Order: sequence, then structure tokens, then C-alpha cells
Amino acid sequence: MPLVIHNTLTRAKEEFVPVDPDHVRMYVCGPTVYDRAHIGNARPVIVFDVLYRLLQRLYPRVTYVRNITDVDDKINARAKENGEPIAALTERTTGMFHDDIAHLNALPPDVEPRATAHIPQMIAMIEKLIAADCAYAADGHVLFSVPSMPDYGRLSRRSQDEMIAGARVEVAPYKKNPADFVLWKPSSDDLPGWDSPWGRGRPGWHIECSAMSRQYLGVTFDIHGGGQDLIFPHHENEIAQSTCAHGGAPFARYWVHNGYLMVEGEKMSKSLGNFITVHDLIAQAPGEAIRLCMLSTHYHQPLDWTAEGLRQARTTMDRLYTALRNAADVEAVARDVPLDVMAALEDDLNTPLAVAHLHELATALNKADTVLERARAKGALLASGAVLGLLQQDPETWFKWQPAGAAGLDEDRIAELIAQRAAARKARDFAAADRIRKELADQGVVLEDSAAGTTWKRA
Repeated sequence: MPLVIHNTLTRAKEEFVPVDPDHVRMYVCGPTVYDRAHIGNARPVIVFDVLYRLLQRLYPRVTYVRNITDVDDKINARAKENGEPIAALTERTTGMFHDDIAHLNALPPDVEPRATAHIPQMIAMIEKLIAADCAYAADGHVLFSVPSMPDYGRLSRRSQDEMIAGARVEVAPYKKNPADFVLWKPSSDDLPGWDSPWGRGRPGWHIECSAMSRQYLGVTFDIHGGGQDLIFPHHENEIAQSTCAHGGAPFARYWVHNGYLMVEGEKMSKSLGNFITVHDLIAQAPGEAIRLCMLSTHYHQPLDWTAEGLRQARTTMDRLYTALRNAADVEAVARDVPLDVMAALEDDLNTPLAVAHLHELATALNKADTVLERARAKGALLASGAVLGLLQQDPETWFKWQPAGAAGLDEDRIAELIAQRAAARKARDFAAADRIRKELADQGVVLEDSAAGTTWKRA
């Protein structure tokens, strides 16, 4: 079946038809780097990673661009608060972002542009907007003239009054219209700044993504993605800037947005004490369990993050990896992703249904009788896991996971105790064998006996 995705612009599911069938182009808004990524940041990383993996299977070439915003007032404020140079802060937090999301099995984008490396492109785009009478300079600022874009608001479908209120726009005497937004603003000596025709200054947030997407994907490209919170004003303003700067040429053809994330039924916030970073989570559970927990809710729906949901996701991953562990004696036959898994993902990334099919494939692997049947079932499960970014490691590595720096028993000591237990059982000293099992269980190590021998996993 063809790929169908929900287009925010039309509020409908549409068949995906790329501008160039030989080269699909996608842009996703990345992080503003001033702090650790939280789980709300992680959701679009995972959602659009699955879309990227799917597109790579459907088209000969895909270019995925996800930016880094490294010039922003939040960054300036945090650097001042820390007493830290701005460049040092953005370099450090960018590294933390990369480290954290690597645990979530997210593929790196093809291009990861930084805003500070694209100031000339932003200035050039602003100059085009001024020349087209869609922007104006005033008091050291350059502002986009919202009335110059007749269908401004089409993406968010808000009235102008709602947009003014929703954007929390600055009331300033140099604005011609209250809804006009900043493309360029002056910088004092203690803030980042670049020379421009309007004086030393720095870009507004919205122009950054317009300039970077133009640089790497062209005037018109296929998919623009991000969180639902970016629809207005960020994405609305991107459309206005980019369309007006290029003579009315279309910008992104499909707008894809993931839903909001809550924590235990409440909005996540530091004041409520429920603010969870990715770094916090990867100290509690393997990255694949975090990823599965995210994928168990359809991306377009709100996600309520719960400790119970994460526990269930880890249990599910245990079951899937157990099926692979039990089939360790057979070599997987390379397989295409099964049709029902592909059909689920091609239907607007229905990852919950795709995950349900993983359960079916694990059951089929457990029930397979012949070596060939097991090899084929194993190949199908691995291929399905790969398109979801799951089942990417050796089962033994999965079962032996523990947080970095954890003080649990090391693997050599566990192997030594298992050997002592085996010797005790052979000598029919079952009391000693039971003591060893309990000693291991108290250290979070669970033993599983079978005809093939004893295996273990961390609880």
C-alpha cells in the first residue's frame, strides 16, 4: 500500500507523493541547546527516526536534516546564570544531547546544521523579504510584515487575535502591526552578534530554520516535522518567511507533528517535580525500553508517560529478546519487513499496531519446529525490529544491562556463582544451590534453567 501520513496543513491523512520520487527530503526542528534533553524532546527524535527508517526502505535516497539551535535568548540567559561562555555552554549541551539520544537508537540525521554557521544565509533571506516588501527595518530590528502574507495562519487555523495572544508578541513602538515578528534584532556587546546591513545583531528564531532548510533541501521539499507545540508560531512563521522570500513558491508539502507529552497525567514541569530528562531515564531503563514505551502510543496522539508504561515496555522487550535468545542456535534468514508490519507503518506510522505484530512474530518464532522455520521467523522478527529501531543488540547484552556505574555483580562473579551452583546441584546439595540462587537474586540477577543450561538476566 502507499505511504499515508497526516498532514497538519490539511488536517487529513494523505497519500505521500514526493516532489522527486528518487530523492525524499525531510526537515525536523532540533533542540535549542542550553540544558539536558527531556522526554518531551525525545519524542520527536524517536518518531521521526522511525519515519526516516521507513522512507529509506521505500525510496532510493532520503535526506534528513535536523538542526541545532545554538543562538537563542534562552541560551544567553542560561550562560549568564552559569557564568559560562555561550560557546562553551552550547558545545557542552550539544554533546549531552548526542550522548543521550544515542541510547535511544536514533540514527543520526544526514545533515545537522547549526544556526551560528548559517548567519549569511539568514541575512540573505531577510534582504529578499525586505526587497519583496514583506519585511521592514525599524529601530535596529527587522520585522516580518504579517499583512503581506494573505493566508498567514493557514497552518494553525487561528484568527489574528488568537495568533497575537498565542505568540505573546512583544508590544513595541517600532512595529507596524502587533502580529509582526522579529527576523533580526540588535545585540549588545555582551551578547552574540554578527555584522549585518541593519547593524550588529542576531537572528530571530524562526528565520534560522527557513534559511537552513533552504540551504540543504531547496525551496520546496517534502516533509517538515516537529512537536505539536511548534505549529504556532514557529512553523506558521517559517511558512510565511520562506514562501514570501521565494516568490510564493511552496515551502514544505507535508507537515507532520507529534502530540504533546504528559507525565503521570499532568503537564511536565519543574515546579511539579515531574520533569524527566533522557539522562534520568537511561539510568533507570535500557534505551530500547524507553523507545518502545514511546512507540506504544500513536505519534499523533498525546502521550502520557508513566512508570508503569516503562515497566511494561521493558517486560515486552524481555519477551522479544527471550525469543531471540532461545533461537541463538540458528542463523537468521535475511528477510524483508513482513507486509503486515509495513502496512501498519505505511498507515500514518501506526507503531502500536507494528509493535503488536512484533508479538505475533515472537510467538511464531517460539512455536517454529524446523531449523528453516526458526531461521525465517527469526529473520522476520529482526527485520521488523530494525525498521522500528528495536532488537538492535545481542540478546545477552540486553539481559545483562545495568546503568552506567552501577555497583551490581560483574559478569565474571556471576559466572563463578552459576558454576558453583551447578556443582552443588550435581552433588545434590540443593540447599547450597538455593542459597546461591537467592544470593544472586538479592543482587538483581535472575537465573533461568533449561535443558540447554542456565542463563541469567538482570531484574
